[in-house]
Amino acid sequence: MRVVFMGTPQIAAVVLDYLCAQHEVVGVFTRPDAIRGRGKTLMSTPVKELAVSHDIPVVEATSFKDDAVFEQLCAFEPDVICVVAFGVLLPKRVLDLPRYGCLNVHASLLPRWRGAAPIQRAILAGDVETGISIMRMEEGLDTGSYCVNRSLEIGDLTCDELTDELSYLGASGLLVALEHIELGNVLWIDQDESQVTYAHKIEKGELDLSPEESFESALRKVRASDASHTSRCVIGNRSCQIVRARRLNEEELSWFDAVQEGSVVYRAKQLYLVFSDGALCVETVKPDGKKEMTGQSFAAGLQGVKQGTVSWSGCQ
Repeated sequence: MRVVFMGTPQIAAVVLDYLCAQHEVVGVFTRPDAIRGRGKTLMSTPVKELAVSHDIPVVEATSFKDDAVFEQLCAFEPDVICVVAFGVLLPKRVLDLPRYGCLNVHASLLPRWRGAAPIQRAILAGDVETGISIMRMEEGLDTGSYCVNRSLEIGDLTCDELTDELSYLGASGLLVALEHIELGNVLWIDQDESQVTYAHKIEKGELDLSPEESFESALRKVRASDASHTSRCVIGNRSCQIVRARRLNEEELSWFDAVQEGSVVYRAKQLYLVFSDGALCVETVKPDGKKEMTGQSFAAGLQGVKQGTVSWSGCQ
């Protein structure tokens, strides 16, 4: 089967790697090189880097409105187009091009979490499980029928950890779907429109923490964070990102009953932020302009933290 692959981030690169092992990937479409990272250097997408390593022709595109880009796609003569987090809308002429259609590896159990940020929204909503769906693409936003679902428990996984797990789940699910399509015994399941939820993109500052919220809500924000959207607050007048946090264990809970909201507690070499209904232990923190460090290392630079005179607040 002649496959054209479209994708951009690391989750897509993992799927492409598996796809190359079992199918003829004749071309790859990805977003253009861009300035990324602290070094402000021009960098290729993870998908482009992998495609180049496999000697697969790469087309960098931001739209298919350009006839020249569409003609490049046509020249590959794909039997199927496989899409994973490409970030470009596919018009009808692209959707209609391959004889087996366009398949999308979507990171949710459709119709739960259609849209831009399904992984983050699943964590923020406190969903017990999530997964991937292999969907037949159409002009609507994630409205197509699906043929494969694979699920996993979210547990305490962070956004990055969950994305990594879902990339491998998506790769295996896509290979199963392509096998059924080739054999002609694929079963497409229509989505139940009454169960649809939308995963709107994460807005700037949406994951910032506040003492007035519940500790459970704050923990979900920390776990939903990634490089693009971080959980931030101000501890002792120092702006920082909370990289990793955890719930209190039974011993810790026994002495947190009467601590005031907005307090910073340092006890037994552990750093705690107090919320409206409890506290979180800060395991990893990244102060602005500095590298990640443990909560203990960060507390060492907080004057008055051992005396209990330090407070924290949301970002202004």
